[in-house]
Amino acid sequence: MTTQKWVYSFGNGKAEGKAEMRNLLGGKGAGLAEMSNLGLPVPPGFSITTEVCTYYYAHKNTYPADLALQAQAGLAQVEQIVGCKFGDAKNPLLVSVRSGARASMPGMMDTVLNLGLNKETVEGLKAQSGNPRFAYDSYRRFIQMYSCVVLDMEHHIFEDIIDDVKRDKKYTQDTQLTAEDWQDVIESYLKAVEKHLGKPFPQDVNEQLWGAIGAVFGSWMNTRAMTYRKLNDIPHDWGTAVNVQAMVFGNRGDDCCTGVAFTRNPSTGENAFYGEYLVNAQGEDVVAGIRTPQELTIKSKNEQGSKLPAMEETMPQVFAQLNEVRLKLEKHYRDMQDIEFTVQQGKLYMLQTRTGKRTAAAALKIAVDMVAEGVIDKAEAVKRIDPKSLDQLLHPTLDPKAKKQVIVKGLPASPGAASGKVVFSADEAESMTAAGQKVILCRIETSPEDIHGMHAARGIVTSRGGMTSHAAVVARGMGRSCVAGAGDLHMDYAAKSMSVKGTTVKAGDIITIDGSTGEVMLGEIPTVQPELSGDFEKLMGWADSFRRLGVRANAETPLDARTARKFGAEGIGLCRTEHMFFDTDRITSMREMIIADDVQGRKAALAKLEPMQKKDFIDLFTIMEGLPVTIRLLDPPLHEFLPQKDAEIEAVAKAAGVSADKVRKRISALHESNPMLGHRGCRLGISYPEIYEMQVRAIFAAAADMAKQGKKVIPEIMIPLIATKKELDILKAMTDRVASESGVKDYLVGTMIELPRAALRAGEIAESAQFFSFGTNDLTQTTFGLSRDDAATFLPDYYAAGVFEHDPFASLDQEGVGELVKIACERGRATRKDLKLGICGEHGGDSNSVKFFHRAGLDYVSCSPYRVPIARLAAAQAAIEGQSDIDARRNAA
Repeated sequence: MTTQKWVYSFGNGKAEGKAEMRNLLGGKGAGLAEMSNLGLPVPPGFSITTEVCTYYYAHKNTYPADLALQAQAGLAQVEQIVGCKFGDAKNPLLVSVRSGARASMPGMMDTVLNLGLNKETVEGLKAQSGNPRFAYDSYRRFIQMYSCVVLDMEHHIFEDIIDDVKRDKKYTQDTQLTAEDWQDVIESYLKAVEKHLGKPFPQDVNEQLWGAIGAVFGSWMNTRAMTYRKLNDIPHDWGTAVNVQAMVFGNRGDDCCTGVAFTRNPSTGENAFYGEYLVNAQGEDVVAGIRTPQELTIKSKNEQGSKLPAMEETMPQVFAQLNEVRLKLEKHYRDMQDIEFTVQQGKLYMLQTRTGKRTAAAALKIAVDMVAEGVIDKAEAVKRIDPKSLDQLLHPTLDPKAKKQVIVKGLPASPGAASGKVVFSADEAESMTAAGQKVILCRIETSPEDIHGMHAARGIVTSRGGMTSHAAVVARGMGRSCVAGAGDLHMDYAAKSMSVKGTTVKAGDIITIDGSTGEVMLGEIPTVQPELSGDFEKLMGWADSFRRLGVRANAETPLDARTARKFGAEGIGLCRTEHMFFDTDRITSMREMIIADDVQGRKAALAKLEPMQKKDFIDLFTIMEGLPVTIRLLDPPLHEFLPQKDAEIEAVAKAAGVSADKVRKRISALHESNPMLGHRGCRLGISYPEIYEMQVRAIFAAAADMAKQGKKVIPEIMIPLIATKKELDILKAMTDRVASESGVKDYLVGTMIELPRAALRAGEIAESAQFFSFGTNDLTQTTFGLSRDDAATFLPDYYAAGVFEHDPFASLDQEGVGELVKIACERGRATRKDLKLGICGEHGGDSNSVKFFHRAGLDYVSCSPYRVPIARLAAAQAAIEGQSDIDARRNAA
């Protein structure tokens, strides 16, 4: 019987794994294996596969029976390569234990460094290194990290102990503590652990190892990791790998350092080495932002105005070697890499490589530049950009002409401008955002526990940390503006305030941050629309050359229509005419129509609205310049237009020449228990045909006027909430009659498919309809029996219980609602081969949904104007992926 392989070793220029095995080994493990195979200097170790994580959760937090033996063999191989023995008092091997999921989740899961130290092995490390301070510093770091990660102790317990020693000795920096000081700290640490646990800190190195492995697997399901996966659409069942690796030490002296680097600038995309390092430090010091790091290159040092020497100056030979590794890795992976390294006594070691997270602007520049460099082709460049990330490029930036009062300048960690009320906790950021307020999260430094607040906030400010700190990396990935390392800011969580040079900002005060310059300003600063780069236009042009699916916009105002055109919309897929009636010069006439007693009264009020409607449509037709415009006739129930306040009721009564009491009675009469399923859509058109008749007449009059100007317009008239063919027949007959009276011959009549019955009876409805547009917002509501307005109160419970992976109103339920869409497409086109098919719900701007609509055979998607580029890119990716599938099947055959 073949034993399943749970452990894969790497090191000494070879590995059992490779890059393509990231699903099994996780991203970190696959990267370590690949770097080993490339002959790069990687400390030896082994990866425990993601399948063990799956087993662990499926078997009540237990391991496969043969895992321990395989791990023991892997450890023995490390011992042989390094020449040290795990747990040996004189020549101890120390290891790190790190997580590594297949998708990068920076800082979300747990890590333990310096594992294998105890009261005996620390003396061996002291003798081995000849550096007592380093040995005791490493041991106290291990106790602190292990206790927080594995023993579930609070971080502040250990920080308070160090702060007490620093206060007694009048030290200002951790680096001032001597070997003897660290020995005192260790004793205090061990006492604190025993008090917390009721037993001593574990001295058995194997107990330490399996405790750390269990903690890493356990951290896969911690709150911050689950939140991150939800935000980034990472499935919970993927699991994490665990990587056990021989320690190398960046904290062994001034010829040692640790750092994080990117092979290109992750903020701008510039092809320049970018990163930071800390002398005499370990990796968590850089990422946690506990000390402000130094720049790698002289160029970066000068750009940041730093007075600290760059690595290029302090360690020129090692820097040159690191730069060679950078070029080799980027050439090998054909993408920008995020790398971690340690230098121990002048020797470089590589600890990680992974595809680097980047801003949307950087992603565009890197993709376009790599095409120009011949590294990738245009299709690959289009596939590289996350459609959702384009949101970062399409929103306002600070108005350069606006006055601003800059109170402090930090590092430009994640670009873009944001204004909001100051909050000092992640929980407060989340709750205030849920209440509709804009907030800026201000922290001394962020940790993975803050992720929910970082996501909720418009922007983030930290007083500690560098360009690769947790705050910077996570903010860039989320598209949040971030200013990091604003060291002059003094934050006082207890007082809920922060101060700098005599200026105090309190919780609730409004500030503005510019993550592109690092500036923090008082008050709210005006913004301007972004200037999209040539890279954006170039890549979107490539995307358009690949896609089959058309992209339109949901728009009913001239501003929305112009914005949609600017972003590449190929027409209007949904003009919601009801929005036009809420303007102050129209709402009174609309209300007069609603409270009228008879047809004549309604027609009189509608006559006032008709010329306004005609002008609306002329404006849209003019802006769209012959592109298709789909106009949905009135959809919401009439009570939505009626006033609720006494003063407004009196005004309507006066304008209509009736009593206020009559208006109140009409409001009461129109009340519905479930208006979403009530008297709305085509049902209004059948009860009050004069309403739809006025709208259709205005559409055709506008089209006729455009024709007189020599501009051809083919209006698409969309009748909402159709459930039966008969409803559509009645309203189409009216439309055809008005068209004949108006002399307009070129037009289409279609319907929204937003009820399950309409989807099921699509073949019959297509006998009358010339196009279908799927209203997936309402189709989702009616398929699930969910109210979009109320579901948010219990959807979190459904996510927690695993009922829903995603919000079905944000990303299409492809199995249920999607099945109805496919049925309607098939049955509709079986009746009418040239039936035009589109979608106009919010799902039209969701990249995963767009890809589904491509596969379902729709002709176009329609979405809000700012999401048009997202839909264009997603449609192109769908076409490329579809062609790849065809090519794969052809090759297999």
